[in-house]
Amino acid sequence: MPITYPYTQYSGSWNLSSQANAKGLGTWPTPPAPHLYAWGRNNAGQLGVGNITNYSSPKQIGLLTNWLSFACGYQHSVSIKTDGTLWAWGQNAYGNLGLGNITNYSSPKQVGSLTNWSSVSAGYQHSVSIKTDNTLWSWGRNNFGQLGFNNTTNYSSPKQVGALTNWLSVSCGYTHTVSIKTDGTLWSWGYNAFGQLGQGNTTSYSSPKQVGSLTNWLSVSCGYQHTVSIKTDGSLWSWGYNNFGQLGQGNTTNLSSPKQVGVLTNWSSVSAGYSFTLTLKTDGTLWSWGRCEYGQLGLNNQTYYSSPKQVGSLTNWLSISSGAYHAVSTKTDGTLWGWGGNTYGQLGFNNTTNLSSPKQIGSLTTWGTLFKGSMTQSTLAIAIT
Repeated sequence: MPITYPYTQYSGSWNLSSQANAKGLGTWPTPPAPHLYAWGRNNAGQLGVGNITNYSSPKQIGLLTNWLSFACGYQHSVSIKTDGTLWAWGQNAYGNLGLGNITNYSSPKQVGSLTNWSSVSAGYQHSVSIKTDNTLWSWGRNNFGQLGFNNTTNYSSPKQVGALTNWLSVSCGYTHTVSIKTDGTLWSWGYNAFGQLGQGNTTSYSSPKQVGSLTNWLSVSCGYQHTVSIKTDGSLWSWGYNNFGQLGQGNTTNLSSPKQVGVLTNWSSVSAGYSFTLTLKTDGTLWSWGRCEYGQLGLNNQTYYSSPKQVGSLTNWLSISSGAYHAVSTKTDGTLWGWGGNTYGQLGFNNTTNLSSPKQIGSLTTWGTLFKGSMTQSTLAIAIT
């Protein structure tokens, strides 16, 4: 029976009987082993390596090879394994690990015993996850209603948001949450002082509220206090806080409703950082805009830009992930690249030197899934080793 792994540089399916290499490079003596690696800030154990020591080079988390997806909050991490179990580690002051307590853990610890978790996102100190039945669950800090329970009560264990079973994807910002349903509608809740909920106002909401009436939203990413989304037609939209031009609108004016970024319809993926934004186009080019004091835009300078600007001229960028002040990306050849702030070694270059242009991390060509999380100063990624 095939085992599926989320590595886009491979076909994604490895047959254990034939051990055929889906990339066309021959056969493997054993099935590939996807391992989870972490590096960067670790003051609360958010790297999951059993201590609170920072690491400036990738360090493997345990020996398991069944990690599927993961998200990084400010100082905590959550992950789903291929068996559908949910795991968490790091800072837990508000129950953001979902373990029914407020104890920090420096190694992965299973959240409950269920095996039907499918996707997860982490905010500053809250977490939100979707199950295979398309139900939505959240836990952690809730001071602005970011958990969606129509209250501001913290929860230290996963609690279902309403009774609906049509949630498709979710993204957490600092203290707001945005989600897309299976019908293509967009919903938001939590803190809204800068219009980051896209509701046309600056009113905070403690339960999900639909953004407009459109049904063609495809993907969404929340930054610190801004939100960026792509529609099914390939157009890019942004709203919320814009003090550094992170909305890509050519200005620094906040927006409380979604507004299209330019007129192009070839955007394929987006990742919002603390106050900057990265995105890929369908032609494999990489683009960035917003805050850049640490070089996090990858443009070989520290200049802020309020409109999309291409990073270099390459057309082989595959996936992107934005942290608080740094970014990492994979290419179609399976290599991993990093740039931006590096105070805690989050770029993985065995130093703490900031970098304003993309630089390859190590020499591996088997990097796959990257972390999600606009608040983090750590990096998590899976590699086949």
